[in-house]
Amino acid sequence: MSLTRRRFLTTATAAASAAALPATLLSRPARAAAPFRYKLSNNVAPDHPFNLRARAAVERIRDESRGQLDIQIFPNNQLGSDVDVLSQTRAGAVELQALSAVTLSTLVPVSSITGVGFAFKDYDTVWAATDGKLGAHVREEIRKRGLYAFSRVWDIGYRQITTSARPVQTPADLKGLKIRVPPGALWTSLFQSFGGSPTTINFSELYSALQTRIADGEENPLSIIATAKLFEVQKFCSLTNHMWDGLWLLANPRAWDRLPAELRQIAERAFNDAALLERQDVAGLNQSLRGELAGKGLVFNTPDPQPFRQALRSAGFYPKWQEKFGADAWALLEAYAGKLV
Repeated sequence: MSLTRRRFLTTATAAASAAALPATLLSRPARAAAPFRYKLSNNVAPDHPFNLRARAAVERIRDESRGQLDIQIFPNNQLGSDVDVLSQTRAGAVELQALSAVTLSTLVPVSSITGVGFAFKDYDTVWAATDGKLGAHVREEIRKRGLYAFSRVWDIGYRQITTSARPVQTPADLKGLKIRVPPGALWTSLFQSFGGSPTTINFSELYSALQTRIADGEENPLSIIATAKLFEVQKFCSLTNHMWDGLWLLANPRAWDRLPAELRQIAERAFNDAALLERQDVAGLNQSLRGELAGKGLVFNTPDPQPFRQALRSAGFYPKWQEKFGADAWALLEAYAGKLV
């Protein structure tokens, strides 16, 4: 077990043990079986901070509810792909799902607005937006599509660019670059605006695609670059922070409404508290990972984001996505990110 994983496991376990039990439930007798057994699906590794904090949260929920709500976590897409599980969550076969905002945008287009290129200058701005009026706007759109969204978004992280031949220091370095991107119009549009050649490759095939030079580069948070060992087939890591992505915790509304009000309050409080702690965990992990990856030979540089923003303006990227997301949502984004168009 890695030191990083052991540190998070210890912290998460302590957090779960420290949770206080509500007085209204302490007086109730323990039950042999939980009336409500729910599943929580996600696509990240079992030792990712999300799953460590989620496990602490479900233990707290089990304790505070006296076993009335028992949630089992299925990490690493054990129940199917994100899109498949999203269908299961909407149908009620899965009660809870943590889903990337960009993937969620296949159902709720505006959810990917937090991933607009070079919009958020730092984490303080990200959390002000997602915990504030922009996040509330997205949650309302999620509700209209038939899902319940918890009020705190969990952190996946800022995305960085790795390459094999040269670092990315200016927008010109992206011109002609064969870069792997996940499925999603926002990603493709972003790199096309820089003159790059984005190509969609399944994540399971990414390592070999970089090894055989089918792609010259890729972009992911540092945690993914580390766990997928992409440093073995990439030389440079440019800390562009070009997009931020988070995990929305979603519930099937019928399953959520079946819970008594007291259980809903317990679950909401536990998961939202855990999300705030997970954000701190990811921030710390990013700091330690940079040193670890540098020790494995990855060469880091930190480009100035302003030329990239200007290049996107000149290419018409921001007006295009303003039209797609709508004037109201875009105004909320700019209230936190500053003027983009």
